[in-house]
Amino acid sequence: MHVNLLSSLELLIPERQSKTKKLNSTFPTVCSILAPGALASLVYSYYDVELVKNCLFWRRGLSDVYLVETLSKPYILRVSHHHWRSKNEIDFELELLEFLRDRQILVASPLRTKEGNLSIEIDAPEGKRYAALFHYAPGEIALGDFNHTQSFLLGETVAKLHQATKGFKTVAYRQPLDLKHLLDDSLQIIAPFLHRRQQDLKYLLEAIALIKYQLSSLPAKSPYWVVCWGDPHSGNVHITRNNQMTLFDFDQCGYGWRVFDIAKFWQVGLQTGLSRTIRQAFLDGYLSYEKITDIELECLQALTQAAYIWAWAIALNYAKFYDYSRLDNSYFSQRLERFKQLNCKDWQLF
Repeated sequence: MHVNLLSSLELLIPERQSKTKKLNSTFPTVCSILAPGALASLVYSYYDVELVKNCLFWRRGLSDVYLVETLSKPYILRVSHHHWRSKNEIDFELELLEFLRDRQILVASPLRTKEGNLSIEIDAPEGKRYAALFHYAPGEIALGDFNHTQSFLLGETVAKLHQATKGFKTVAYRQPLDLKHLLDDSLQIIAPFLHRRQQDLKYLLEAIALIKYQLSSLPAKSPYWVVCWGDPHSGNVHITRNNQMTLFDFDQCGYGWRVFDIAKFWQVGLQTGLSRTIRQAFLDGYLSYEKITDIELECLQALTQAAYIWAWAIALNYAKFYDYSRLDNSYFSQRLERFKQLNCKDWQLF
């Protein structure tokens, strides 16, 4: 049954009918769920694909993801959230994926529409959203997590990706993964939640100041500065039985230090309990293709902490919209305890 909130109120309060009728009948929306059937029709109309037989709402994350099945093959449709990414930021990512595909880096690349566009603009109730259709990455996510061989291969692949991005050019702008974005912008999101935990806030402020100092000597120029994937971990890779890897989810990509991608892999691995030998295999794989300097190696702990703070801020933003009940005292206590582990002498042992 369709229920209109304003119409119901008018029945309860007849004397206000003349005023409420002038109001817009659509209630404000933060993030709508777009109907899979309508998206299936959209895909078939805009893309040169076979008849779509099924469209399933796969999962909600930083964007909404749909599994689109045609008569012969599957695709992934990603629909951005209005509050998360601008078209400019999305264009940067999609153009990067095309660029990497053309240079034989195995990524789940976007398809262009019949008119040659990389995305479709959708007028959702909350505002503009953008849909992009991707080739489905062959294989599956690693069972449990990476083994030594898979971690090594991914590290090698990321090194090849960094080498390839040196020729990437675009007019689209995306916020670089610099200290302002990783630390200052993240602090603006985290700090309001710690206003009743002044000692914890003081600790975080001092830790961020130390991270900035430790990274102050790391040059933001070639060869140190490349386009980073931004989120390398086992959940963003499909692997075939012969260990062919296809990378996907470049939503957090941007210009940054090449060792940041190593630090981000370590940060996720430490958080999920990936063993030290498996984490080290990623670095070994990277070094098998691309050598890095001693100064970069010395910055890995500080960058791992920066990656943690950045990921924490992103998770907070998500929870504010969709899962605020999680943000209790225990949540922040656990988060701070994990961060303190990254900030100690024996951080690699956790």
